[in-house]
Amino acid sequence: MRPFVDRHIGTDAAAQERMLSAVGFDSLEALMDAAVPAGIRSAGTGIGEAATETQALAELRALASRNRVRHSAIGLGYAGTVTPAPIKRLILENPSWYTAYTPYQPEISQGRLEALINFQTMVADLAGLDIANASMLDEGTAVVEAMLLARRASKSASSVFVVDTDLLPQSRALLRHRAHRTGIELVELPLATTDPADLPDSFGVVAQLPGASGLVWDARGIFAASAAMGGVPVAAADLLALALIEAPGHQGARIVVGSSQRFGVPMGFGGPHAGFMAVAEQLTRQMPGRLVGVSVDAEGYPAYRLTLQTREQHIRREKATSNICTAQVLLAVMASMYGVYHGPDGITAIAEGVHAVATRFARAAREAGIELVHERFFDTVRMRVPGRARELQSSAADAGILVHVVDDDTLHVAFDETWAELGTGVRLDALLPALGLADAGPADAGTGDRAIPATLARESEFMTHEVFHAHRSETRLMRYAKRLSDRDYALDRGMIPLGSCTMKLNAAAEMEAITWPEFSQPHPYGPLEDAEGSLALIDQLGEWLARITGYDTVSLQPNSGAQGELAGLMAIRGWHDSRDDGHRDVVLIPASAHGTNAASAVLAGMRVVVVATRGNGDVDVDDLEAKIGTHAGQLAALMITYPSTHGVYESEIRRITDLVHEAGGQVYIDGANLNALLGHATFGDMGGDVSHLNLHKTFCIPHGGGGPGVGPVAAKAHLAPFLPRDPREEWQEIDGVRIGANPISAAPWGSASILPISWAYVRMMGLEGLTKATASAVLAANYIATRLREHYPVLYTGEHGLVAHECILDLRPLKEATGVTNDDVAKRLVDFGFHAPTMSFPVAGTLMVEPTESEDLAELDRFVDAMIAIKAEADAIGRGEVPLDESALRRAPHTPGSIVHGEWDRPYSREQAVFPVPGIERAKYWPPVARVDQAYGDRNIVCSCPPVEAFA
Repeated sequence: MRPFVDRHIGTDAAAQERMLSAVGFDSLEALMDAAVPAGIRSAGTGIGEAATETQALAELRALASRNRVRHSAIGLGYAGTVTPAPIKRLILENPSWYTAYTPYQPEISQGRLEALINFQTMVADLAGLDIANASMLDEGTAVVEAMLLARRASKSASSVFVVDTDLLPQSRALLRHRAHRTGIELVELPLATTDPADLPDSFGVVAQLPGASGLVWDARGIFAASAAMGGVPVAAADLLALALIEAPGHQGARIVVGSSQRFGVPMGFGGPHAGFMAVAEQLTRQMPGRLVGVSVDAEGYPAYRLTLQTREQHIRREKATSNICTAQVLLAVMASMYGVYHGPDGITAIAEGVHAVATRFARAAREAGIELVHERFFDTVRMRVPGRARELQSSAADAGILVHVVDDDTLHVAFDETWAELGTGVRLDALLPALGLADAGPADAGTGDRAIPATLARESEFMTHEVFHAHRSETRLMRYAKRLSDRDYALDRGMIPLGSCTMKLNAAAEMEAITWPEFSQPHPYGPLEDAEGSLALIDQLGEWLARITGYDTVSLQPNSGAQGELAGLMAIRGWHDSRDDGHRDVVLIPASAHGTNAASAVLAGMRVVVVATRGNGDVDVDDLEAKIGTHAGQLAALMITYPSTHGVYESEIRRITDLVHEAGGQVYIDGANLNALLGHATFGDMGGDVSHLNLHKTFCIPHGGGGPGVGPVAAKAHLAPFLPRDPREEWQEIDGVRIGANPISAAPWGSASILPISWAYVRMMGLEGLTKATASAVLAANYIATRLREHYPVLYTGEHGLVAHECILDLRPLKEATGVTNDDVAKRLVDFGFHAPTMSFPVAGTLMVEPTESEDLAELDRFVDAMIAIKAEADAIGRGEVPLDESALRRAPHTPGSIVHGEWDRPYSREQAVFPVPGIERAKYWPPVARVDQAYGDRNIVCSCPPVEAFA
């Protein structure tokens, strides 16, 4: 059997020989020797021989068998759910959905954009607010983002934010860790029992609805008092509960956040799940995260797009509203499809079923003489059991059910959809005897056995749009999901050559384990002994990542690259504080850096100082030395990407890191371009103190259309105490939950359920395979650069005229000569069957191309040929043969309707429009919309499902 590495790498030996000849080298080794500076060469330490796919899956099965899956009644933000089989098969396991990229090119992303606007509409309706974004990373970090948004929007001069003591423990921990770095003072109060008149002067307040303890309470008074003093009221809410309980927006909240996990997304030992944020209309332009809106295309038809993108860190850098880059699109799509499949009546029925189980359990407890902590609840019952809580927890565990101990005297039991799915009495038959209770039976009809006050019962409609009523059969849902995926371009159609994104193969064998119940079902706060296999996998993957990057330790908790950045910078700040150097708060960042670098630095309480770059794209070392001299006493760190964001290996990297260390600073090396280094150099050996890695780039976790991502943070030993800590190592206890120190994500191990993907990739590649993959990626980029150089200038190169794993094509001379823009080229590539490269980053007017190691030579040549053909079309415009505004380039992309509706009066043929190269007609991707009007969408903000008539 062929080894996995030969299936992962697209080019075989014969193809690589041809490519090497074109580039001017006789071997991969010679190419890498010329490209990578000799002074930083280091292979990393061994991680074992590569396993076959069969062996790796067998080892994963062995790890999975060490997990024990018991039925959870823990709750606390994580609930059992039933993932409808068609959603699992058609979305989660479908490469048309999970291999797509963030929908920056709207013309080829209409399917997932529609699924996301469904998500936004569903969330906004349930929350009772005007608009919702396209997902957040998780509920805990969404609460933090809501706090920061409230501060920006508040009319109060106060620096105080009031926090409900009944907020989920993980959210409280994140607020405590994040607030002080941005100068915010937290005041924790039991809001349900606080007199609104006693609310302190503050810029906002956050309440959990229902509370972590299960309490259902009326927040109108608290929210009104906060608003009256110029504050912004925030609610952290349970989406399913909102089917029965009055919407927080109708209670006065102006921001509502939470998690959509219980809408069909497995708990997964903590993640990934799609958080959400909904806001009042006045806060739309300040809201973090991505937002899908409705615009029109060039032919006047409605079209979806990402709206208000100027808010994003890519553009605003240190002035951005947030550092969020990757969100949780794939999980948001699953949740939206859950809403589409069940509809509002189905969601309500599920909520009623859950509530019925909880009230039946509560009645049994009362009849046994047990006092309930709260009489008003939705799905969570807390009981006072003096001195018996741990004994009862153990008894329940013996019966296969996990409950939560708040303290020695308080037991917490939370119910979910899986309890109601089999009928309210089935699983209670196991739990009640274990707790010494007798089943009181279902309530008599008409007795009103409810624990939700009538004054808080939901009366307003939600999810009224036709999409939530039209696809209720599996046949309809199957066809709807297929229709949406057909509108999109993902890796299952062709290469996605996005620079700085590493759109490589997400192999089926790597994806295999994520739906196994042993990995997908555990609750993150269950007994550690029940997660022995998952923890062993996490430890092993962390050790492998440390070895191949030259670091001493890795935290896998950050659930995006941006969160990994933030964790690393906060570790640096913590280290400086421990040395009485808390005044060191300046971070030096090259002008070419990714926008998240600067945004993350600000969130860590740092001051950003920009370092210039030279004409060849390298960091200007003279300017660096000058900035170090100016800020020597305040220097905290340098953030630098290697290879650089300009796609070259900088030869002076060791000098740069030495200069920073000599001045007392730390070096943060952004791991975005690690795919150009593995097996050839390590961050640790070139002077890095800390880095984040992107498992969704280098280590094959799929991009999912814009998430999930995983951004582990790796560091030298001296920074280890300040990284997000494993609750097995150092922890704090909140409401009976052990939470690791320095948290950066809501879940203890972040997006644990998708870590088997990267584990399998590393295990099946081995260090030798990873080394070959890097060289193959570098070869592919240099092959494209070599073939296109005479048509488009390659903006930056390193030693010997080589690029790293990506190259920047300069289209500015083309625009000057012909008027053709990089946007024209990007849209015309759609007609050739390609996703465009990265546009105008890091340099405006350019395209950055990253082919990865997974593409074969035929696909690379197809892309090169397309770019050459497009250049010829542009040259014809430059010669005056075709008017620019009437050209195929300016009118691209071409839809089926554009070539059949009306008279064809364009100066190019229909064939040139849609079949610009021979053979494309046999596998044609047809864009569903023409070029989208970006400005129109920002002027006319519509971010919920448009009426069906709009598409007539």
